[in-house]
Amino acid sequence: MTEFINRLQKVASNPNAFKKTGRGIERETLRFTPGASLSTKPHPEGVGSALTHKYITTDFAESLLEFITPVSNDVDTVLKQLEDVHHYTVSHMGDEKLWPLSMPCFVTHDDDITLAQYGESNVGKLKTTYREGLKRRYGSVMQVISGVHFNFSFSTEFWDELFGEQSEEQRKESVSDAYFALIRNYYRFGWLIPYFFGASPALCSSFIQGRETSMDFESLGKTYYLPYATSLRLSDLGYTNDAQSNLKISLNSVNEYVDGLNKAIRTPSEEFAKIGLKEGDKHIQLNSNVLQIENELYAPIRPKRVAKSGERPSEALERDGVEYIEVRSLDVNPYSPIGVNEDQVRFLDMFLTWTVLSDSAPMNDSEMACWKDNWNKIIEQGRKPGLELKIGCQGERLTQKAWAERVFEDLLVIAKEMDRVNGDDAYQQTHKRLSAMIDDPELTISGRLLAETKAAGGIGVIGCKLAVEHRETHLAHQYRFYTKQELDAEVERSVQAQKEIEASDKLSFSEYLEEYFSYLK
Repeated sequence: MTEFINRLQKVASNPNAFKKTGRGIERETLRFTPGASLSTKPHPEGVGSALTHKYITTDFAESLLEFITPVSNDVDTVLKQLEDVHHYTVSHMGDEKLWPLSMPCFVTHDDDITLAQYGESNVGKLKTTYREGLKRRYGSVMQVISGVHFNFSFSTEFWDELFGEQSEEQRKESVSDAYFALIRNYYRFGWLIPYFFGASPALCSSFIQGRETSMDFESLGKTYYLPYATSLRLSDLGYTNDAQSNLKISLNSVNEYVDGLNKAIRTPSEEFAKIGLKEGDKHIQLNSNVLQIENELYAPIRPKRVAKSGERPSEALERDGVEYIEVRSLDVNPYSPIGVNEDQVRFLDMFLTWTVLSDSAPMNDSEMACWKDNWNKIIEQGRKPGLELKIGCQGERLTQKAWAERVFEDLLVIAKEMDRVNGDDAYQQTHKRLSAMIDDPELTISGRLLAETKAAGGIGVIGCKLAVEHRETHLAHQYRFYTKQELDAEVERSVQAQKEIEASDKLSFSEYLEEYFSYLK
């Protein structure tokens, strides 16, 4: 019996180990006009304050909405919550629609994009200034690429069964070590996510105007595509950052990770220093270091802990270790009105459980480079028949099909245990549907989307068609978790909360920044 099976049987002995899994979803999407242009309107007034609303905010731009669910222990509940906040928001958007794809089609220049605005408080100005810095460093167009982030945590019961009786300090260390083991295995095997769920095999030509690329694109009118691509969003043309390619942040322990992160935040950048910190009285970046703040680190997965008021993310990790992980490799699912579906959530439940229960040796920079090469192959040509991936840094290779089948043997064991606990076969059904995609790559989201793109004559045509269908779905939706009264009350609360924050400021913005970054001195 393998160690994986031993560990699985341990945790599965307690039904609550799986029943109390924590999940939360963050979905990004651009607002666009009936004329298929990026919206120039401010954040819809009827949905409250983007600074303080619990569920509806903005990401980089005023037009880039972000919907956030609270933590839930039930798959159906988290999807109901997401449906409700989509319905509420679309009901306050007039004739604007939500772009259903990760890659924007109607943005041709940075000046088309208005940075997200969060009011006159110092914390609101900090958020906008950080985005101004991102614009100056990397350009705005890359920043309005949309994705879905999946926040995931194992239950206390899961850790109790896996580790047995421990002191509080021992448990904190064991949990953090386990989450970092998961993260290392995510880098090793996470290419399965863009294989199944990548949804950006094609781009609008406007997106790559003036950008150098070595990719051998085929064209279809104003659409550029790679015949076997899965997720160009995750490629060098997408949501990546060459300036961070030399950062060597260890994934072997929470202390090594935090040390590497803090070093990057403290390291001056000659390139970013040329931008300057201010234009007249206007702050144009928070500082000129390699990272302005921790959130600037681009990564397909992040270790997280809920921070206390005024606490930085790295300080929270240092204080009490890893609390949950944030999966950041999901493209927006164009076939779901909310950008993600049940199969994706259930797959991540199984996959993340497998990554934490499987052996995971420490990883050096050389091994990390090997795994990144596998990801890049899947991203650019993942549906190619017979595509081979590395199974280590010694030259051994295996086809993506054979390797996926090996992983899915273990995932089936997990699916059966999860279904036994829940009294149904939902996880096994997800396993069955995804197994069919291993046998036939054209059943994947990227395979379906590219075929439809070719048939329709372009990716923009598909995007507009799906946006209309999804808007009708959202408007016809009946509340399933929240009530309209509850969401109305949250709008009022958020507006009042922003006013109170603005009224409480005692420092000028320059003084606030100096105090905020005093730890760098």
